[in-house]
Amino acid sequence: MCTGGGAQVEICLVHRFPVLIDTHLHLDAAEFDTDRAALLVQARAAGIGGVVVPAVDRAGFARVLALAETTSGVFPALGIHPLYVGHADEADLDALDVLLAQGQAVAVGEIGLDHHVPGFDAVRQEAFFTAQLRLARRHGLPVILHVRRAQDTVLAALRRTRVTGGIAHAFNGSFQQAAAFIELGFKLGFGGAMTFDGSQRIRRLATELPLDAIVLETDAPDIPPAWAHGGRNVPENLLRIARVLAELRGLSFEDIVRATTGNARAVLALPEWC
Repeated sequence: MCTGGGAQVEICLVHRFPVLIDTHLHLDAAEFDTDRAALLVQARAAGIGGVVVPAVDRAGFARVLALAETTSGVFPALGIHPLYVGHADEADLDALDVLLAQGQAVAVGEIGLDHHVPGFDAVRQEAFFTAQLRLARRHGLPVILHVRRAQDTVLAALRRTRVTGGIAHAFNGSFQQAAAFIELGFKLGFGGAMTFDGSQRIRRLATELPLDAIVLETDAPDIPPAWAHGGRNVPENLLRIARVLAELRGLSFEDIVRATTGNARAVLALPEWC
């Protein structure tokens, strides 16, 4: 059972099971500053029992940890996003190391490689990625991966520096690449992109991959689903994302929630009460 009081916002359901887990929600984003508490109440009402909030840079470490300390059902991940490494340095990695040793983070993330944005520095991205994989291994933590047009390069790095698995966020690779991630102990994140009829490859992956390899995510406020296209993505959308997956796979909503929640708990070692 979740407990809390005072300024805490309870988002963990104690009256219904199964509950959903959002494995990727940027709850600390400025887009949520005006209504964060209200959105969490809505998430609770929608059946979302836990959310994983990944940092993207050192400045975000404190914000994410503060949310986890004051909000039940929020689980922090700490890392430096590949698109933020241009402003990062060794001191940021040292700070990450210290915070990971304190044991609050459930994963190292959001980390990885992004070879999509023009002008990216592949060498710097890979250096920070490898350094953070080593930190994850040192602290025995899974990782939350950002992978964009760099599937094979990320897989090669994971084979060189083995970690305890994790989640390949917003997965958009091939079946062969999916199998490689699964073999390395990873779950694959599916969210808003899966809800568009035109996302044929992603919908096919979500339909045909083993169900025990899939976790759900919103990536809010980013990657809004089809019904919120052009607007802000919010945590409550995870409910309908789960329903889309149930429809694609021809399974009951309850089966999808039970499976994806169990997968998230297993890969991130989350408690049973969320």
